[in-house]
This record gives sequence, structure tokens and C-alpha cells, in this order.
Amino acid sequence: MRQLGTRRASLSASLKIGDHQGRRRTLEEEAVHIPFAQDSLVKQWSSMQNVAEGNEESEAPIQRNKYLLNINVGGKSFQIACKVLAQYPITRLGKLALYTDPAKKMQLCDDYLVQKNEYFFDRDPSVFHYIFHFYRSGVLWVMDEMCPSNFVEEIEYWGIHLKYSQRCCRILFEEKQDELNEYLKIEKELEAELEPLDSGNQFDGKFLGGFRKMIWNLIENPYSSVPAKIIAVMSSFFVLISIVGMTLSTVEEMKNKTGKMWMEQMEMICAIFFTSEYLMRLISSSSFKIFLRAAFNAIDLVAILPFYIQLLFENLDEADTLYHEELHKVENVSKLGKVLKLVKLMRIFRILKLARHSTGLRAFSFTMRQCYQQVCCLLLFIAMGVFTFSALIHSVEHDVPGTDFTSIPCAWWWAAVSLSTVGYGDTVPDTILGRMVAFVCISFGIILNGMPISILYNKFSDYYAKLKAHELSQSQQLSRRVHLKERVLRKLSECWRADPRYRR
Repeated sequence: MRQLGTRRASLSASLKIGDHQGRRRTLEEEAVHIPFAQDSLVKQWSSMQNVAEGNEESEAPIQRNKYLLNINVGGKSFQIACKVLAQYPITRLGKLALYTDPAKKMQLCDDYLVQKNEYFFDRDPSVFHYIFHFYRSGVLWVMDEMCPSNFVEEIEYWGIHLKYSQRCCRILFEEKQDELNEYLKIEKELEAELEPLDSGNQFDGKFLGGFRKMIWNLIENPYSSVPAKIIAVMSSFFVLISIVGMTLSTVEEMKNKTGKMWMEQMEMICAIFFTSEYLMRLISSSSFKIFLRAAFNAIDLVAILPFYIQLLFENLDEADTLYHEELHKVENVSKLGKVLKLVKLMRIFRILKLARHSTGLRAFSFTMRQCYQQVCCLLLFIAMGVFTFSALIHSVEHDVPGTDFTSIPCAWWWAAVSLSTVGYGDTVPDTILGRMVAFVCISFGIILNGMPISILYNKFSDYYAKLKAHELSQSQQLSRRVHLKERVLRKLSECWRADPRYRR
């Protein structure tokens, strides 16, 4: 039998267990005195400092078992047979069991205790229980209560692949991991959606940095101050005024001379405000290329271009318009006049400027970008339904005298209206078979329209709640700053009143 040398059990390198005369306890006495000492206490690790001391005090040399590998993970000791570890040579512990070079072994662990021939790893011992079970059984258990990213990080550290787990557990774990990655991706994109293109720190050290930063806060950060919030409200107000003016300009009662004058003045005021806003954004931008690539800035440019293009075309088209008025009595317009009407129609895009300050529109836009696959799939199903049911209704109704389904393209409108369950009634089938086809088409449209609604609505409500929470937190920060100013002013006024020097 192997002779066990008596050695002291220590809680640290400098603490001795025994009586004050230096008498040593036997192994049985020490186990009774400190039960589970090796399992529940974490020693202060130092690789080489007490090697000489241990050799001097040991009465017999320690015999090491070369068939077992002693491992300490976060203060918890384990013993694994080397031949078991050698079955998995690409893992960290498998390499540790196979390597003979001490330098390579030290690269695999965090520390090494010479006295106990124990390799130390500064990792979570609760996770290592799953690793220990894997070496003993060959099956990796999945830790459900742990974050998937952390669990994958731990098993990658030990060099173990997820393929060693059971297939059912691996499928559930991968689904959970995909959901987490998708959630983190959406959170990152939401943060990018909320953050402006530039930040206030990018103006440090640049030309007129302080002035440009002040303008940037007024235009791009409505929660930075009260004037910035006022400018954001004014921007939305002028957008609404512009849309109302464009709408009223088409009313017959407003086409007289006085109405046209008021509409032109309103349009000029809105154009001046939009131009000033666009120039302020351009001045406060840190990069001209990034500014031009931004979608909101392109919308701002489209909002102001129609006014200046209209001025240019009116000056160029003045003589041609007079000629047409005398010759054709305004029955025809020139080509420039048609282009001018198209340019005026571009003013409708000003309503998109509301998305800059509207949380709902931004949430809707973000939802459409995130659900573009579902939306494209829905459009594909609609196209398939239109082609299928238009072909069916044409084959059934084309022999009926006076039918509107003279060809498949003529039946596209009927199929699209029926699939959307609108049913204008301008085109209807006459035969029984045609009505049966129409019933199937309407039923398919109801099922098709009901599928993506829940998905889109749930995602929209989730994104809207997150954007609104961020907006609320910023508004609370602004209100706290405003209240701080009020409190400071009130405190100063109280001090001024209490000072007797100012009472006279």
C-alpha cells in the first residue's frame, strides 16, 4: 500500500493548524477538526513561495499519482483520470493530460500548486460540474438557467463543442440563442435609430466648434434645452401648415386672386423656415458626405426644392403661358406648366418630415424594416392569388355575353379587389361557377390578410414602447434641468431677501 506522509492542512500559506506547542494532528484529527476543508475553502494561491518550507516540514516525500489529474476550479477540487481526458485530445483538459512539457501546461491553466500537483483555473465551478459530467459520461448537459452567451463562452474556454449535447436539448438551446442574438441585434438597431448621426463631442477642435455644437443641439437634440424643444414643435407646425395650404389651394373657392395671394404667402413663409432649418443642419453637420446620405436630410431637401423650382419655372414659362392664354384660352398648358404641376405635387413629401419628431412614424418605419421578409412574403402570396383567381374567373366567365372578364389582365383588378375584401362591385361574375370562384377568392383573402397582422402589430407595439420610454427618459432629464434652474433662482432670491444689506 502507498504510505501517506503526514502533512499539515492549511487555510493559507502562513496559517498552521495544531496546538500552541507545535504538536501535529493526525489526518483523522484534522478531518474532525475542520470537516470538508479541502472542498469548501479557497486557498490563497502562490505557485512557488512555500515549496522549500513544505519540503523541510514534510517527513516523507509526497507520492503523486500520475494517472489522475488534480484540478481546482474556482476553489473546488476535482480529480479526473488522464486516460478519460485523453479521449478528447482537442479539449483544454485533454491537452493538459497529454502534454509533457511543463511550459505548455502552464499556458493552459491560470496557476499551478506544486505542493499538491494541482492545476488552478479561475472559472465558475458551478459550470464546471457540467464539464466534469461530460468527461465522465460523454454527454454535455445544457445549463438552462444560465445565459446562452455565457454558457457558450464557458464551453468554448474548455474546448468542448455543443455537438456533444443531446439533439433535443441542442435544438432548444440554439433556438434560445438565436432569439437572444435577434433581440440584441434589434436593441442595437433601436439605439442607432434613437441616436443622431453626429454627437456633440465631434465638434471639439474643429472650426467654430462651439457655435456649431450649439446649433446642433438646437436642431438635432430637442431634449437638450427648452429652445430646442420649441424649434422641434415649430418644425412640425410648419409642416402641417404647408400640407393644409397645399390642400386648400385645390378648392374652387380659394382659386380667386385673394386666395392665391394668401396661399403663395403661406408657402413662401414655410419655404423660408424649411430652408433655414436645412442650412442650420448643414452647418452643424460634422461630415458633408454623411449629411447627404441621411434619409431625413434627403426628405428635407425634397421639401424645399419645389418652391425654388416653381419660382424658376414660373419665370421661364411666363411668356409661353401668356401666348397659350391668348391662343387657346387656357385649354392647354405648356410642357413647362405640366412639369410645374409635377413639382408642386412633390410638396406632399413634406409630411414625411413629421417622422423626425414623431415616435409613431419612426416606430412604423422601423417595424417595416425589421419585417420586410414577412411583408415581401405577403406581397408574393397576394400576387399568386391575383394571377390564380384571375385565370380561374376568366376561364369560367369568358363565354358569357357582355362579360367584363374578356382577358386575364382585365380580371386582375377584380382579383385584387376581392383578395383585399374591399369588393367595389364594379365587376362581378354572372355564372354559378364564377360566384364559387369568387367565394374561394374572398375566403383566401381573409386568411391571407389575417396572418401577418398579429406579427406586425406585436412588433410595432414593442418598438413603439421602447422608443417612447427613451423619449420619456430624455424629457424627464430636461424637466429636471429646468426645475434645477428654477430652484437655483428661487434660492438666490430668498438669499437676496434675507440679506440685510439689500433690505434698505
